[in-house]
Amino acid sequence: MLEHLELFFKSIFIDNMVFAVFLGMCSYLAVSKKVSTAVGLGAAVIFVLAVTVPLNWLLDQYLLREGALVWLGPEYADYNLSFLSFILFIATIATMVQLVEIVVEKFSPSLYNSLGIFLPLIAVNCAILGGSLFMQAREIPSLGLALNYGVSSGIGWFLAILAIAAIREKIRYSNVPPPLRGLGITFIITGLMGIGFQSFGGMLTGDNEPPEDEQTPTTVKQVEEKELINKEIEDEEKAVSYNEVIKE
Repeated sequence: MLEHLELFFKSIFIDNMVFAVFLGMCSYLAVSKKVSTAVGLGAAVIFVLAVTVPLNWLLDQYLLREGALVWLGPEYADYNLSFLSFILFIATIATMVQLVEIVVEKFSPSLYNSLGIFLPLIAVNCAILGGSLFMQAREIPSLGLALNYGVSSGIGWFLAILAIAAIREKIRYSNVPPPLRGLGITFIITGLMGIGFQSFGGMLTGDNEPPEDEQTPTTVKQVEEKELINKEIEDEEKAVSYNEVIKE
């Protein structure tokens, strides 16, 4: 449970797709002029990441990585299809994006028209592909953690675009210097928001190692060295006590 919570908060705040690795910046900047549009695109990104990351985890575990085909028989244990990762990941993402596009067009034509070309372009959104590649690179061990990572990464991207959209709506009525209007002030705000999100890193960091006197040896050699040091300390204490008795 603790592992799930740590991954959830870390993916949203510390390893945020926008503020930490700068993925999905095109849609982030282009569709963040209105909160309503940002909410629609953010929800679509959450859905696509929540579906594609676990699906691509299954593909990676049972098809792509070295030895993944062993379930077909021992003769397939040496096969390595990792060179197909990009192709299959993108195919999975494109399928899910097409499904989202059909659903949005059917149930919310106004949102579909406001998102325009950026809805089908989710298929080539760096944040979507990045979620699957980061999942593969970090070797997430279970399907549940992969689902957690997909949802939390999507929520992180959603919060980023929602926050900048709300700020950009308000900043229209502010007295921004002419050279900074538009993308200039947006980049400055994004940088400040990134600093704020990175400050959450303190929640999951810290010295978790026990004090030196409480650390337990883990190897036979360390045990022998510790016993030898303890014996030397006892011998020194006995020698000091003996000298004190002689002086008296």
